[in-house]
Amino acid sequence: MYKSIIRPILFKFDPEKVHHFTFSMLKNFGFLTKLILPKPIESIHLEREVFGLKFKNPVGLAAGFDKNATLYNELADLGFGFVEIGTVTPKSQAGNPKKRLFRLLDDSGIINRMGFNNNGLHAAIQQLKQNKGKIIIGGNIGKNTLTSPENYTQDYLECFEGLHPYVDYFVLNVSCPNVGSHAKLEDVEYLKELITEVQKINKVQKRPKPILLKIAPDLNDHQLDEIITLVAETKIDGVIASNTSTNREGLKTPKETLDAIGNGGLSGQPIKDRSTRVIRYLSEKSGKAFPIIGVGGIHSAEDAWEKLEAGASLVQIYTGFIYEGPQLIKDINQMILTRSK
Repeated sequence: MYKSIIRPILFKFDPEKVHHFTFSMLKNFGFLTKLILPKPIESIHLEREVFGLKFKNPVGLAAGFDKNATLYNELADLGFGFVEIGTVTPKSQAGNPKKRLFRLLDDSGIINRMGFNNNGLHAAIQQLKQNKGKIIIGGNIGKNTLTSPENYTQDYLECFEGLHPYVDYFVLNVSCPNVGSHAKLEDVEYLKELITEVQKINKVQKRPKPILLKIAPDLNDHQLDEIITLVAETKIDGVIASNTSTNREGLKTPKETLDAIGNGGLSGQPIKDRSTRVIRYLSEKSGKAFPIIGVGGIHSAEDAWEKLEAGASLVQIYTGFIYEGPQLIKDINQMILTRSK
């Protein structure tokens, strides 16, 4: 129903306006989802224990969809095993100028340059206080666009301390291509400093939370080796592979269309193989030393299974969720059940 009726209508309108419309429908008419959307699969055979947390199933929603933690309770009803909110920054910010979200229909992809638009830390906390305990929640945190380099760490620490009582795990978003002054966040020595400072706060908490690092799909083997060493040295809990890509090679969308769109991070089917390569490399070269959440280009159950076979412990969807609808969650879980027997 989604792909044959709902999606063709939604895709006639501006992507960002459709996003807000969909949010409003799920928030205000969420009870209808139980009537018109596929019933989620529930089974103890889908449960996974990863970095000390018990997930009811291994299919999550990636950050960027529920930026302000306003819809996680309703999203839980769709069958997700976990939802990652954010990216949350200390202060609210409007993000980059519109238009900033573009569908690549020929490629089943999306280009975005949203720029961490969100309502800020305080607003996210107020929303998370309404948590009904139906789902594991990850907190994806970042810096404000106008924050000067010497204060980057303080932004992350502020978000970490503020969200700590309300989320189950954290993600340090250091790989989004749509924020200013990005170079420092790619420096390994700075990442060591950042992770160390976050861990200092985490260790004195009554209940420390798992901390993950989200990395880009465009890293070369040397950079991936540095990530493996970084995880070993800092003892961070895991990695999310991967974020959006700046690489536009091999797209079916005409060059003139891409030039008109301009800069932004590419997600969806075009980055499927890149993210899977990163997952496989990290898993094999590290000897499966740490958990990996696989994300990037998952538009079918087979795509998700490929990520799991490559070494991912859990998977996340976003662009595939936009293109394929809630049925994708059920399809993935059904395949995992079938192939795990």
